[in-house]
Amino acid sequence: MDFTLPAAIAAKLAELDAFIAAEIAPLQAAHPQYFDHRREHARTDWDQDGRPRREWEALLAEMRRRADAAGHYRFALPKALGGQDGSNLAMAAIREHLAAKGLGLHNDLQNESSIVGNLPLVHILHRFGSAAQKALLEGMITGAVRVGFGLTEPAHGSDATWMDTTARRDGGDWIIEGVKRFNTGLHDATHDLVFARTAGKPGQAKGITAFLVPTGLPGFEVPMLWWTFNMPSDHAEVRLNGVRVPPEAIVHHEGEGLALAQYFVHENRIRQAASSLGVAQYCIDESVAYAKQRIVWGKPLSVNQAIQFPLAELHTEAEMVRNLVYKTALALDQRHHMQVSDRVSMCNYRANRLACEAADRAIQVHGGMGYTRHKPFEHIYRHHRRYRITEGAEEIQLRNVAGHLFGFLGGNRTG
Repeated sequence: MDFTLPAAIAAKLAELDAFIAAEIAPLQAAHPQYFDHRREHARTDWDQDGRPRREWEALLAEMRRRADAAGHYRFALPKALGGQDGSNLAMAAIREHLAAKGLGLHNDLQNESSIVGNLPLVHILHRFGSAAQKALLEGMITGAVRVGFGLTEPAHGSDATWMDTTARRDGGDWIIEGVKRFNTGLHDATHDLVFARTAGKPGQAKGITAFLVPTGLPGFEVPMLWWTFNMPSDHAEVRLNGVRVPPEAIVHHEGEGLALAQYFVHENRIRQAASSLGVAQYCIDESVAYAKQRIVWGKPLSVNQAIQFPLAELHTEAEMVRNLVYKTALALDQRHHMQVSDRVSMCNYRANRLACEAADRAIQVHGGMGYTRHKPFEHIYRHHRRYRITEGAEEIQLRNVAGHLFGFLGGNRTG
């Protein structure tokens, strides 16, 4: 067995490093307020419901424009969309590599911006959308069209099959009623992918339909953004009060919308895991470097086993998680995502927890300075703490693993 990354992926990582040095690092250096101790304030428009400041989003847009012009941004997309058919293994390696560099304009995970785009909704519409829906794809890539993801509700998070949002027929149209919570991207979205029950009973997977809803329709309201642990926020409360859409708004097939949600979360879970792994390694490496140069009572902090052992444990776990992430990403390239769902869950919950543990340890090793915002660890912790909830809380990931292990789910199902 060869555990080395394919030469093409290694070459891509080197190409990205060169691009960052030439194009992105100078752009970041010209806007330091978004990356130093002022970052949260500089990024957040506190008087506009905590939404991202326009200047911050303009900087992110310029980063994406440069990355797209250089041929990097669409890497994971199909060639038909200007991409390179980047594999899941390649994306895992890239996400880890970029996150391991620490905070930066090249890969700002707080809003999932990166020089190599993670664009699951583009993949969904390209694979499942109608011709009219696919006409939006180029705008989705460039940012002219922004599509939110409306699955979670006030009373239902991970238990999506129990959702209260409904859609009923009215003549030739559908009328949508319900409330969505933490609806991502709704501070400036032009459309929202809304999941609603159109048939079946609560708890059933069948009968949930995905609708691509323009946000300007009558009855579509965004009353507030939820202020979160890491600001700014783009997580909205959305109310759908008799929103009327034509049947052409349905994505994929009526009653089979949950397949889109599963596709979305599996894409994000493995990439979240790779990013968390990368940032965990960054925290470990920074802590080791600091411990070597910090002198306490006349000797380096690094000679103390109380410093060495926790970091050695984290470093060991990072290596084990890395192998699992790469192995699972390769399996996703070779098999249907539902066939390796339990492995994806293993990667997701363990890597996300590792990131939080590594950030916490980095704060501790750096002492009082680690607790300040002049170091990046508090920002890293606050962001990656979110990953332990989004795309299915870690309890859901464990439930998925246990379901396959004990024969309640998957190919080993016994009843």
